[in-house]
Amino acid sequence: MDVNKGLPATDSHRGLHVWIIENLRMAPVPEKAYGNFFEEHCYIVLHVPQSLKATQGACSDLHYWAGKEAGAEVHARVRLSTRTLPPHVCAHVFVHTFHIRLHTYRRGGLASALTHVETNLYNIQRLLHIRGRKHVSAAEVELSWSSFNKGDIFLLDLGKVMIQWNGPETSIPEKARGLALTCSLRDRERGGRAQIGVVDDEVEATDLVRIMEAVLGCRVGNLPATRPDKSVNQLQKASVRLYHVCEKDEDLVIQELATCPLTQDLLREEDYYILDQGGFKIYVWQGRLSSLQEKKAAFSRALRFIQAKGYPTYTNVEVVNDGAESASFRQLFQSWSTKQRGNKNFGRLSKSIQVRPDVGKLRSQPELAAQLRMVDDASGKVEVWCIRDLGRQPVDPERHAQLCAGNCYLVLYTYQRMGHVQHILYLWRGHRATTRDVKALNCNAEELDLMYRGALVQEHVTMGSEPPHFLAIFQGQLVVFQGHTGHDGKEQPAPATRLFHVQGTDSCNTRTVEVPARASALNSHDIFLLVTASVCYLWFGKGCSGDQREMARTAVSAVSGENKETVLEGQEPPGFWEALGGPAPYPGNKRLPEDVSGFQPRLFECSSHMGHLVLTEMVFFSQEDLDKYDIMLLDTWQEIFLWLGEAASKWKKEAADWGQEYLKTHPAGRSPATPVVVIKQGHEPPTFTGWFLAWDPYKWTNDQSYKEVVDGSLGAMPATCEITAVSTGFSRPAPPPSRLPPGSRLGRQDPDGQNGQERSQALVDGRVCSGGKRPSGLSVASPWEPLLHTPSLSPLSEQELNDFQLSRGPSNGGADPLTLQTLKGSQDGSGNERQPGPKAGDASTDSHHSSPRPTINGSLPRQRLMHRAVEDLPEGVDPARKEFYLSDSDFQEIFGKSKEEFYSMAKWRQQQEKKQLGLF
Repeated sequence: MDVNKGLPATDSHRGLHVWIIENLRMAPVPEKAYGNFFEEHCYIVLHVPQSLKATQGACSDLHYWAGKEAGAEVHARVRLSTRTLPPHVCAHVFVHTFHIRLHTYRRGGLASALTHVETNLYNIQRLLHIRGRKHVSAAEVELSWSSFNKGDIFLLDLGKVMIQWNGPETSIPEKARGLALTCSLRDRERGGRAQIGVVDDEVEATDLVRIMEAVLGCRVGNLPATRPDKSVNQLQKASVRLYHVCEKDEDLVIQELATCPLTQDLLREEDYYILDQGGFKIYVWQGRLSSLQEKKAAFSRALRFIQAKGYPTYTNVEVVNDGAESASFRQLFQSWSTKQRGNKNFGRLSKSIQVRPDVGKLRSQPELAAQLRMVDDASGKVEVWCIRDLGRQPVDPERHAQLCAGNCYLVLYTYQRMGHVQHILYLWRGHRATTRDVKALNCNAEELDLMYRGALVQEHVTMGSEPPHFLAIFQGQLVVFQGHTGHDGKEQPAPATRLFHVQGTDSCNTRTVEVPARASALNSHDIFLLVTASVCYLWFGKGCSGDQREMARTAVSAVSGENKETVLEGQEPPGFWEALGGPAPYPGNKRLPEDVSGFQPRLFECSSHMGHLVLTEMVFFSQEDLDKYDIMLLDTWQEIFLWLGEAASKWKKEAADWGQEYLKTHPAGRSPATPVVVIKQGHEPPTFTGWFLAWDPYKWTNDQSYKEVVDGSLGAMPATCEITAVSTGFSRPAPPPSRLPPGSRLGRQDPDGQNGQERSQALVDGRVCSGGKRPSGLSVASPWEPLLHTPSLSPLSEQELNDFQLSRGPSNGGADPLTLQTLKGSQDGSGNERQPGPKAGDASTDSHHSSPRPTINGSLPRQRLMHRAVEDLPEGVDPARKEFYLSDSDFQEIFGKSKEEFYSMAKWRQQQEKKQLGLF
């Protein structure tokens, strides 16, 4: 379809559509090729969220991906195709993640792109640079050691063999996700038939390193350090400027309107604006009443703006239509109301929120718990400690609800959910608390967390910004006094006259706070309690509701007792004004609740670069985005959640600091008093899980280590197997006899008579993982060995490289030696013709489903295997495979299935059954 005719019709059942631009025409990309982008081409990607398809006014995203080698004419033509967009479509000029978390950027032009992905293609030789933690991408780079560095992952793709080289400075999650991309390439482009080698440590992976050197040549010198990260930190993103854009006499006129914090009323429906987020990203906002000419010129104006600012040509551009703004755009504003944009559903949504919630449904509906910010009905156990002299002193239960603004408190709430005891520790900080007290608060919280074995959910709360559940556990009786508790546990002497501000309509939102005793502190829409030496006045403003009055009478009982006089605004006795120092003007406007209807929760992966917070957003997030190595930030606007994976718990202190840094650097000018909740993996409250579309509380029951991830991704591990280089249909000349070491037919000997390779690789059913060590006395005999050990030889030719593969060799029942050998091609028939790879049903491809062999012969009684610690197992038993030593009859009786049926199951199911039966 011609790019000038707009977008073609799409299938309604598919949420993702990709087109490549070929000869200025849009051609659909095969679905199996999604995620592959060629640098000499441009792509158009349409994403329609499936969950929103049936919703009127659902927002779709149109993405324009420009290859860095694509011509200027192609760029211009593609921009023409995206000029006139429907009102519900947002246009993006950058590589978005959609639901594809693995991208491959490939070299090549039209001939390469037309095929995209040809399964079972072995005639290939390339080097891919793999980067990213969550959004993993692989870019094709020069086939040379000069492309490598210590901080990234590289994949040497040789067709039948794929070797993943992990830099020494890469983290475990980077390795695991890089491996996921490698396996994806193997499955998509080789039909799952290529074999994968993993180099984690070159000292322990000399076999694979020598193969790499045979391809890349001998490496000279040390590898460079990690290349500088181009990540944009939150401080850079905090710089936001809004520009009004128009054209005058064919000149582009750009006028700066405002800097952060921005307000929504700056955007007028008949105009056109550019929002510059520190050069990191450019937003183009089009009012619904702006002219068609302005809408057509959106991209060209954005590019002219980028050029005028001197920003890189690859700066991301997002075109936003009025009424279809993305979450990332809306959160750049101090507030965003869908009501202002004429959303007819807003009134109905507001009414549903104002209905008093049924707290009885909180246990069964986590999404309701998340929206109401209530983990339960607040009927659990409450313990309170006051921070004094750097320690914590328990507070009398009768005074649990009476806090002082000059102190810090720990409030531990214990409740049950799904049969398990759970805890929330609130770290409450008064406005007048000292820095010393705040540090002591955090230290004592850590001590309590250790006492509870890391099971505490820690929520940092600032006075005046208490979440609903915190107020609910005090049943609306919370009173905050202005003074502080002394070293003896007693409060400071109270003044003769005190004024308390009562806010709230029910037990989940009511608090009483002491304010300065003067008339200017009053408000016509609230209730105040004035305490004097002789009488207490309960003052009702004209604008307060019946629910407020009802709640106030209960809330002030702890302060006033029974002796109080009700006073209505405008009917105050002289003694009332005398106690306040005389009448004075006070506000009469109603404090409207914050409108959060225009904001959507956003999930980010956290990292640190040069001492600053760096966030990577997870679009359309789910529980699958949470990994045990991660620190994730969930922004629900009213609360900030920091989720710590099991392997990231050491960053717990930094996590709370990152939450504060996120608030301070947020372009919308967020309140630093926003509650920050620190959650550890496996202890998620419903106020967190309710923001996810689906949540499996047992997901991490069988969480895997990196080694298990390798095993699970690349097959089972029945035994240590051989590395075999297979040469089909050709022979490479052997080196002259004078170059062969004495005493060896084909292989170099050390002075001690052993082979030169002390440590090697373990190839396990089509997979190589580093760490295998050759048993003493075993040799390496291979016609390839002199070639790989001799630096004077030239790198292997492309034909030769494409003809070797890693495969299993024969086993003799013991710990298999690691050998590098050549199997000569058949001399009859085809000669130099390439032999096809094994078929999916062949025994050679199914060998990785066979069960691991025990290292001892025969079976063992179940009593010696079940519920046994490692040190109590018989000698020679692999503790990770206890079930393999059971007899067939015992196995059938214990597991209720045969060994073949058991090993055909997914690995996580195997582990789950083994744990239940005491064989894990």
